[in-house]
Amino acid sequence: MNFLRSERWGAALLLIAAVLGLLVANLPFGADVLAVKNEHIDLPWLGLDLSLGHWISDGLLAIFFFIVAVELKRELVIGELNSLSKALLPAIAAVGGVVVPALIFVAFTAGTETIDGWPIPTATDIAFALGVLAMFGTWIPTRVRVFLLALAVLDDLIAIIIIAFFFTSGADLAALGFAGIAIALFGAVSRLMKPRSNWILSRRPQWPVNVALILLGVVAWYFVYQSGVHATIAGVALGLVMARRPGGRAVHTLEPWSNGVILPLFAFSAAMVVVPQVRPSELDPAFWGILVALPVGKIVGITLAGGIGGLVARRRSGTPLTFVDLLVVGALGGIGFTVSLLMNELAFAGLPDVADEGTLAVLLGSGVSMVASAVFVSLRSRQYRRSGGTQPGVGGPFSH
Repeated sequence: MNFLRSERWGAALLLIAAVLGLLVANLPFGADVLAVKNEHIDLPWLGLDLSLGHWISDGLLAIFFFIVAVELKRELVIGELNSLSKALLPAIAAVGGVVVPALIFVAFTAGTETIDGWPIPTATDIAFALGVLAMFGTWIPTRVRVFLLALAVLDDLIAIIIIAFFFTSGADLAALGFAGIAIALFGAVSRLMKPRSNWILSRRPQWPVNVALILLGVVAWYFVYQSGVHATIAGVALGLVMARRPGGRAVHTLEPWSNGVILPLFAFSAAMVVVPQVRPSELDPAFWGILVALPVGKIVGITLAGGIGGLVARRRSGTPLTFVDLLVVGALGGIGFTVSLLMNELAFAGLPDVADEGTLAVLLGSGVSMVASAVFVSLRSRQYRRSGGTQPGVGGPFSH
């Protein structure tokens, strides 16, 4: 299972799953597979009525967001975001990487009903971006990976806030209250698993605590779903309240399942769209907005904001990133994929034809970014090797 923790393998599986999903949807039997995806699995006694596709995007994907939240908390507590001086530059670059793609999308869709899809090109896929960097950036210094990780984590935080505030309407406060109680209990119980807790020091069995955490997590997810807030936010809240060390162990256990099952399943399901048989001029402006905003908007936004941020923010230690390094990070940031696909589903839930076009645009835009970033990373890696690098960096034998 260790290979499923690899950034390279995770990115490869995501890409394969997305290509297979798109291919299957456009084969003669594609309609039957789509019908299975849209088949509802309802639990009326619980008030749950979700299609198979939504069980994946609303249910299983909450586990992915739980992992993201645990990693975010770690970075905020002991990592690259644990002080203002360390977080300022990647934060400025992340904001630029959100604002510029959103503005490009708005420029394409102004005056249309699809303008609400502006959050779609603002996301960065951590797994894909780090995977491409690991595959092609053997001699690139680790500081570039650290900066990319910090930026991507902050980018995901912005995406979480967008999902919570812009894709929620008519929230049920009572359900949110019950969810809050379950989340608070989850955080309290998780502290029983800290290395120096009385429970651990007295050598009591750990399985009752693990069972309680799973049950509280499911209850929290249920009430968040019932509240009208997107259910993946439950995963975020649980990850943020969980004690740090037990959270790290949970991530270590769940990561192979997330990389090897959950994310590929979501990529396969989300990419299952029939390619529209229309002329390019008949495509919705949202398609072009996403297609341009992901590769172009991210490069421009991250590079310019990072460059400006470098003039006003001093990194706490280490060598600052050059303009070319920022360009590499900007190209990697254009790989939207997982979170962009989710936002596309949410933004165009009432416009299925536009949602299909949006999915294709996310795949194409992320594909362009993948190719561009692979080229940039490879060239930059060669420059670092020629300039006197004596040992591999992020893509060396000790990287994931």
